Amino acid sequence: MTVAIDRATGKRRGDRAPRPGLGQRVKNGFQKYWYAYAMIAPVVIVLGVLVGYPLARGFYLTLTDANSLNSARTIGVNHIDATYEFIGLDNYQDILFGPTAYDRFWSHFLWTVFWTAACVALHYTLGLGLALMLHQKLRGRTVYRLLLVLPWAVPTFVTVFSWRIMLADSGALNQLLGALHLPQPAWLEDTFWQRFAAIMVNTWCGVPFMMLSLLGGLQSIDSTLYEAAEMDGASAWQRFRHVTLPGLRAVSSTVVLLGVIWTFNQFVIIFLLFGKNSAPDAQILVTWAYQLGFGQQPRDFAQSAAYGVLLLSILTVFTSFYFRWLKRNDQLAV
Repeated sequence: MTVAIDRATGKRRGDRAPRPGLGQRVKNGFQKYWYAYAMIAPVVIVLGVLVGYPLARGFYLTLTDANSLNSARTIGVNHIDATYEFIGLDNYQDILFGPTAYDRFWSHFLWTVFWTAACVALHYTLGLGLALMLHQKLRGRTVYRLLLVLPWAVPTFVTVFSWRIMLADSGALNQLLGALHLPQPAWLEDTFWQRFAAIMVNTWCGVPFMMLSLLGGLQSIDSTLYEAAEMDGASAWQRFRHVTLPGLRAVSSTVVLLGVIWTFNQFVIIFLLFGKNSAPDAQILVTWAYQLGFGQQPRDFAQSAAYGVLLLSILTVFTSFYFRWLKRNDQLAV
């Protein structure tokens, strides 16, 4: 075999040039794409200030015993320096495996998982049903769309306060149940009915977004697929199963993921519906973290921040497995 050698450089022809180092690659990339870096720089700086620094600061607090008694504070003209100490992973150990771990974390975690699964399932099921209805040719369809989107358009605090008034002992809902000679639950006092009410109010607020998203997905499905399926003798259920659901796969995967993230971190509805201390067993993880950090004395900043890190970790792990599951299903479908 003959090897051609370049007499000027002494290198064999066809050899690859050595890969430049990391610093050189960064320099070459910056010289080539400097305009793009300049465009995204303000966004990166703002995110770093508003998200990156608080996240890093919060993670540092989880490694300390910081609370409202040993943190830096100013009283009048006197400034008191922070005296909290670095304790490593003791906060995580106490939250996950301490003597009160079940009452303070695991019970709220299980309720949060159930709350999220129930709410997202109701959001998707009811939203899909309403989207299918509005996708049909109905008289007054525009009016129906406006009415069904109102719960999402109205500010959340207005909606929740309205439900709180209706769910009171002498509220409109119990008066209606009493007129029908049905039991009148203690919606805002009993643990079971508190949780039921929370799911009901969150479903009311979340269905319109799911409905609009799925309605857009339905309108993007090629109508000729339905015509072909109908000509082949497919029933309505078969058309729904083999045409509608596959056509909604991309939209469904996105809105379900968003629904899980939003519902898992849904602070506003639980907090406004029950307040800080009136429903301890109906608190999800994010509202319980708020309770530890701002709803008690002394305020436990370290453990509240640890709850935040655990929430972020749970959602990160879930998102990773969710995307892997979607990718595997897509490969099987192909």
